[in-house]
Amino acid sequence: MTSSYKVDYFQSSILPIGAERPRRILVLGSSGQVGAYLTDYLRKKGNEVFEFDVTNGPNQDLTTIPNGQLEALIYLSDFVYFLAFDVGGSHYLKKYQHTFKFIDNNTRLMANAFGLIEKYNKPFVFASSQMSNMSYSPYGVLKRVGELYTRSLGGLIVKFWNVYGIEKDMNKAHVITDFIRKGFESGDIDMMTDGTEAREFLYAEDCCEALETVMQSYAKLTSDDELHITTGVYTTVLEIASEIKSLFSSIGKEITITPAQSKDEVQKDARNEPDPYIKKFWEPKTSVPDGLKKVFEEMKKDYDS
Repeated sequence: MTSSYKVDYFQSSILPIGAERPRRILVLGSSGQVGAYLTDYLRKKGNEVFEFDVTNGPNQDLTTIPNGQLEALIYLSDFVYFLAFDVGGSHYLKKYQHTFKFIDNNTRLMANAFGLIEKYNKPFVFASSQMSNMSYSPYGVLKRVGELYTRSLGGLIVKFWNVYGIEKDMNKAHVITDFIRKGFESGDIDMMTDGTEAREFLYAEDCCEALETVMQSYAKLTSDDELHITTGVYTTVLEIASEIKSLFSSIGKEITITPAQSKDEVQKDARNEPDPYIKKFWEPKTSVPDGLKKVFEEMKKDYDS
């Protein structure tokens, strides 16, 4: 008796017809702050994850149009997480978000990826930001454009609120990793604001669980659903600095905190209110002190080596 087979060209393997295979998930921006965590998280859950990030080489530059590798991976994927964006922390945004290159990079990468998602009709999630309603911010406006693309294609929109975790590119570091780095390297957390601005900080592993939940609930959700991935708990930036200072004290290293006199110029000290809808099927697990400790201990390994 002969068996029927089909060829899985991407894996160069032969699968019996009817056999189940792992879900193929493409992560655009797989080396970014959230993308790196999500890639590892999904693989541990048994998924086949395709990585796509410019740090992997010029063939994975989303601003290159056309891009044959991008088209092949979107075609082969069962689901796409669109996390890629030219973005960084407040230092990066303050310096670059008003430049032609910043606007051009993000416009091109969106047109490229959304065009191929539309071509192959793939289910996807676009990672927007709680800043997408801030019309004075080019970053916020561009994220809003991404939301419009997503709604036109019937995808889902998630809005991140100050996600933190280990970062590979410290030139684009966000506030928590930036403060920890400064503590190790100079012994002084010199702040770019007075630290009174309050933010909702979310640990990256909790963010991954939320993203997985959204994927699993895809058929039940619409692009009009407000999916704000956040904690609902505000912490000031000065409180973050103080907590990090305590972590240094716990290893016998005393550091200083030097707040600036100026207010936040990137978000203009604005505070949006998150929609709680996602809390119906997901809740964050990691408190800010616990999350900070995890990131601190991971970064400490690099400075101990």
